[in-house]
Amino acid sequence: MDREGGLAGLGKKNPLAGLRWRRLEEPLGFIKLLEWLFAIFAFGCCGSYSGETAATVMCKTETDSDTEIKLISVPFAYPFRLYRQRYEMPACEDIERRILHLTGDFSAPAEFFVTMGVFAFLYSMFALVVYLRFHEEYTKIRRVPIVDLCVTGAFAFLWLVAASAWGKGLMDVKVATQPSNLVSSMPLCQMEKATCNAGSQPYFALANISVLFGFLNFLIWAANVWFVFKETTLSNKPASKEESAERGEVEDHQ
Repeated sequence: MDREGGLAGLGKKNPLAGLRWRRLEEPLGFIKLLEWLFAIFAFGCCGSYSGETAATVMCKTETDSDTEIKLISVPFAYPFRLYRQRYEMPACEDIERRILHLTGDFSAPAEFFVTMGVFAFLYSMFALVVYLRFHEEYTKIRRVPIVDLCVTGAFAFLWLVAASAWGKGLMDVKVATQPSNLVSSMPLCQMEKATCNAGSQPYFALANISVLFGFLNFLIWAANVWFVFKETTLSNKPASKEESAERGEVEDHQ
């Protein structure tokens, strides 16, 4: 008997038992769930990106048998501080090898985008808990929906800024990491002593997806402003004098 009572007590204390999952079928809860998922995709795709740019250098010699093709590969990744990515220019005859670096620092828009995604993920998760567990308190306390409305509007605006900034930053990253720019940055390739060829273009599919999810987050958060607004007292129009008079007459007749 005690064992059964203990199991029943554990079941009652289960925190998931009080959640109202049907709230997810409503626009307010369903959109919050999408915001939570899309935020993960946004900062996950951007923060986990890594690419590589490459070029080949063939030093010209008097005898073709001594010709050697050297591959220069430069990896880069988030947060895209390209000036820290070093690579080695090979030696060719009287030209000594040198350590060079990529150019550009695009960490500001990338880190802002990822930070925005992390905060959106945390707030969406917190809001989901409130909707599913404390929905009655959410509707009774007037200030809570208004605060939610202000935060949702702020996130919608910041998502637009973050996605636009990161989209522009990604375009600059693509230009800075072009293999042709890698070739032009090596003094050896500007002379007739070597033949330099650009390698394959870096793949930016994951980074492009992050920009796409950034703008999708903006659209979702902007659309959610309306549904959160409907939960506030601001959406309830005050009754006019005629309507209140009609209601009074009906009550008198009753």
